[in-house]
Amino acid sequence: MIFKRDDALDAVFVQKVLFILFLIAVSALVLKLLSLWLLVFGAVVVAVVLRAIAEPLSRLTRLPESISVLLALLMVALVLIGISYMFGREIVEQTTDLRAQIPVAWERLQGQLATTEVGGFLLDQVDDIRRQASGALSIIPRVAGGIAESLGNLLVVVVAGIFIAINPRSYRDGIVRLFPVKYKERTRDTLNATGRALRQWLVAQCFSMVLVGTLTAIGLTIIGVPSALALGLITGLAQFVPMVGPVVSTVPGLLLAGAQGWDMMLWTLLVYTGVSQLEANLITPMVQRQVTSISPVVVLFAVLGFGSLFGPLGVLFATPLAVVAHTLVMKLYVGEVLHDPQAAEKEKR
Repeated sequence: MIFKRDDALDAVFVQKVLFILFLIAVSALVLKLLSLWLLVFGAVVVAVVLRAIAEPLSRLTRLPESISVLLALLMVALVLIGISYMFGREIVEQTTDLRAQIPVAWERLQGQLATTEVGGFLLDQVDDIRRQASGALSIIPRVAGGIAESLGNLLVVVVAGIFIAINPRSYRDGIVRLFPVKYKERTRDTLNATGRALRQWLVAQCFSMVLVGTLTAIGLTIIGVPSALALGLITGLAQFVPMVGPVVSTVPGLLLAGAQGWDMMLWTLLVYTGVSQLEANLITPMVQRQVTSISPVVVLFAVLGFGSLFGPLGVLFATPLAVVAHTLVMKLYVGEVLHDPQAAEKEKR
């Protein structure tokens, strides 16, 4: 009997060890395929955008959802082609001028900074950074290869997003099937809540990007900064990356303005600051009333965390990833574990 009991204990021990090894292997595989999961998330973002356009279109036209998704894709393509036709030449010309003017503006700004003690110190620091980065030219082929790979990944993300948008329920139900029966309904509700939160944030963010880019271009045009349309386009697109994007997008405008004098640079800074304050205190509260509210500090650390984990794509998708994580925490932990009815009701809306 003792011998049989030892055999049973050995069998249980072996099963536990094998299970732990299996978990380790799965965890290692997940970590190894982090970039793949990010591409999957990018495809989901594309699908959410297409569904946000296709669902109202389907209700209005009574067309099947798959046809509505294809029409939504066609509408997006036509809008992009129309914008390119109306403003493409001007944007290309202004972008080309911007690329040519920035080095000249930097030289002029260097001359102005060299006349002051603080400016001379700043120029010395910039020279030190430039010397340290002189060896970066050797990685240009690698960067070019990375750009080509990114374009290929973008194509994969768009195509996968189209397929997900055509029939999202099948993919959602496929995930639900992986869970035990008693958790299936909760998993389905959680996925639906996550999709709603992500769609609401994307719609609000697109609206905010258009307004910020338009207001910036108008403001820079009024004060006489060259290439105002291109600078407004850069500022609008940069809004997709919170905290970091708006700050970085001001650099080209300030360089161009600084070449025309300190007064112009001050006016340009006032335009960027004014639009930023308007976006933070009026535009964002107006367009994101029904959107999951995330603290700016959380967004900042999300940018840093996902950026260190996934690289540039992590920075790009930091906020939608934070929206998804926030929704999951509020739905599964605060609502289900802590039994907070307000949090659960908020995620259902």
